[in-house]
Amino acid sequence: MKSHMFVVMGDPPRFIDDYLLYLLARASHAASAGFHARLKRRGVAVPTWRVVATLHGAADGETVGRLATACLMQQPTMTKLLDRMAQDGIVLRQREGRQTRIKLTGDGEQLAADLIREARRHETELLARHAEAASALKALLREIITPPD
Repeated sequence: MKSHMFVVMGDPPRFIDDYLLYLLARASHAASAGFHARLKRRGVAVPTWRVVATLHGAADGETVGRLATACLMQQPTMTKLLDRMAQDGIVLRQREGRQTRIKLTGDGEQLAADLIREARRHETELLARHAEAASALKALLREIITPPD
């Protein structure tokens, strides 16, 4: 794997150019850009995509808190987004005791299925450039994400 530095020749190396967290953030941004452009063309905001992708196939839905965590959002922001998505007919809220579960409507499931097909195409195109490392990369990222015991 080639090392890429983001500095002009002759400049001293910057700390961030070899800092794991910076590299992960830059890689995420670069890998996401093409798919986010596809979402924008369809009129779908990235947070909406994250919600429908997270809820897709979750027959029992999710709580607002777990959904916020999975979608990398604060709970109050998630609640506002879910209000808009409910108004748009994408999600519905179901009260279950003290909790509210969020589920996709039929239109939401269709939107999720369409977007997931596009996401899979994008991922396939991206990983084709790094086929020999794709499986190991995903495994390493899952390991980084999983909190230690």
